[in-house]
Amino acid sequence: MTRREMRDHCFKMLFGVGFYPAEETAVQTEQYFCSPVEEDTAEDGTVEILHQVDIKEPDRTFLTGRVEAMAEKASELDERLNAVAKGWRTRRMGRVELAILRQALYEMLYDSEVPEKVAINEAVELAKKYGGKDSPAFINGILAKLVTAE
Repeated sequence: MTRREMRDHCFKMLFGVGFYPAEETAVQTEQYFCSPVEEDTAEDGTVEILHQVDIKEPDRTFLTGRVEAMAEKASELDERLNAVAKGWRTRRMGRVELAILRQALYEMLYDSEVPEKVAINEAVELAKKYGGKDSPAFINGILAKLVTAE
């Protein structure tokens, strides 16, 4: 599985656990692996797979650990985001944007294998895929402020 695919699954899991109390994070991450295949029919009539969880055990373990670590650090991550997001406290942000920002900031702070520029670029790509039309610029702006603030 590529890093981009891992990041995509990680985002979906982090987004999902955001709807439940912190003590249910482990249960919700396990539930993710039981989700059904989701597909859609494109305009040209072809069937497009939107979501399919076919993940081997080492990747499942990595994803579960990663999401649980991010969920544990959510308040710290939110504090840092609130410090630079003038007029946009995390409680006002859309859940998609907040999950993307948390994931990117976690990578920037705690994953030495991911350069800051890569974390930002991947976050912007997730925002293009899952967020609204203004999400990529919003995500890029917040993360850029975090880089210059340090």
